[in-house]
Amino acid sequence: MSAQLLIGIVLAAAVAFGAFRARALAASGSVAAFVVGAITFGAGGWQAALVLFAFFLPATLLSRIGKARKCALVDVGKHGARDAWQVMANGGVAAIALLFAPRYGAAAFAAFAGAFAAAAADTWGTEIGTLARGTPRSIFTLRPVATGLSGGISWQGTLAEAAGACVVAAPAAVLHLAPFLPVAIAGIVGAFVDSVLGATAQALRYCPSCERPCETDPHACGTPTVLRRGFAWFENDAVNLAATVCGALVATVFALR
Repeated sequence: MSAQLLIGIVLAAAVAFGAFRARALAASGSVAAFVVGAITFGAGGWQAALVLFAFFLPATLLSRIGKARKCALVDVGKHGARDAWQVMANGGVAAIALLFAPRYGAAAFAAFAGAFAAAAADTWGTEIGTLARGTPRSIFTLRPVATGLSGGISWQGTLAEAAGACVVAAPAAVLHLAPFLPVAIAGIVGAFVDSVLGATAQALRYCPSCERPCETDPHACGTPTVLRRGFAWFENDAVNLAATVCGALVATVFALR
């Protein structure tokens, strides 16, 4: 075992445990975060680790802003500490990309940064967009949608997406892992794809008791819900995974030009 990998394992374990104690991650989420972190530290060194932190730390802080209001959005999916599925949907693609760095070099690092830029853009857009005043609109139909439901956009959330992508792209560029503009663009494109999928293919359900659309089955009231749109298996984590794959691919295309 190399010294870099050993240090990566120790640091990843410390960060994952700290996030678990801070209730930012559930038990399963902390295990998944350890895996992502260990791969990132071990395969990409401290430079890649700083890019990971550029995603993880702001995302954790933003999730705590307006927490009471966000928890009151009973129609949306998961609340609270992130579980393993959420962690892997946001960080799994980036970690896998790094495993190919010894063979594909710049393209692998671009995919790594692009995936995290997309995850950051989507997270910033969601966390800030749900606190914005006014009614969001569907990116697909432009009709008003309930705050927090997937596929809804607002100008505040859109600006937040761009900011999140840039926050990840900046250290990636400064540390010479990947150029700024391609990574930032990849993050924004990934968040756009997330919104489009959220408004079309993602499962949207309906609670007959509360007479309102929602994303859970059963609804928060305990009533079984009816699928109204999309695929039953295609929920928020799958959409997030698709967004990070898109971010990785877009950044890779730029890197190979």
